Amino acid sequence: MNLESFPCQLVTWDRAIWLARDLAKIIKASGYRPDLVIAVGRGGFVPARIVCDFLLLNQLTSIKIEHWGIAACKQDATKVRFPLATNVSGLKVLIIDDVTDTGETLQVAASHVKANGAADFRTGVLQHKESSSFEPDYFADSIKEWKWIIYPWAAHEDLVGFAERVLFNEPLSEEQICDELERRYTLKIDQEISDVLQDLVNMRKAEKKGSMYIKAPAQIG
Repeated sequence: MNLESFPCQLVTWDRAIWLARDLAKIIKASGYRPDLVIAVGRGGFVPARIVCDFLLLNQLTSIKIEHWGIAACKQDATKVRFPLATNVSGLKVLIIDDVTDTGETLQVAASHVKANGAADFRTGVLQHKESSSFEPDYFADSIKEWKWIIYPWAAHEDLVGFAERVLFNEPLSEEQICDELERRYTLKIDQEISDVLQDLVNMRKAEKKGSMYIKAPAQIG
């Protein structure tokens, strides 16, 4: 993947809730009734809670798996950061995440649950990328052409990461930064850009000069 330019899609809250509701309907129609739902953190926290709501399930826990950082920055290895804190031995388990990208996150989650003695487990996501090496049991939407999906519960931090990427050594206005985000990442934003850039300044990754922004000297090189 060329990190300098690739398509992105911002998912709205309404769309995310619709996808979670549709996912729950598909799971319900399959007849699978889990004893426990496991959210894959962090992306699966919100979808898992919504799925539980529509399935009228109240047994929900989580594991945290590290694979992707901010703004599509991939880590060297996929690993369980916070393992299961409850006994799943002999249970039917439903693992929920937001999206399959490479598929490595769900593969690690499934292996972790199996190793902990679950009697049966199935996986579900809001959106499944067909380029993924892992196909979940349930998904509400299929994505044929790869793009980076930005969900509303991770939108601000992703936008901070993408804004950092488009900063140059020459000062840029908010409008110019928005133009770069749209040109390189198909991201159309305006209202939130001031908060995004202020966070970059606070993190010392950018400097503000009047109404213009420039990459911080420590970030150049």
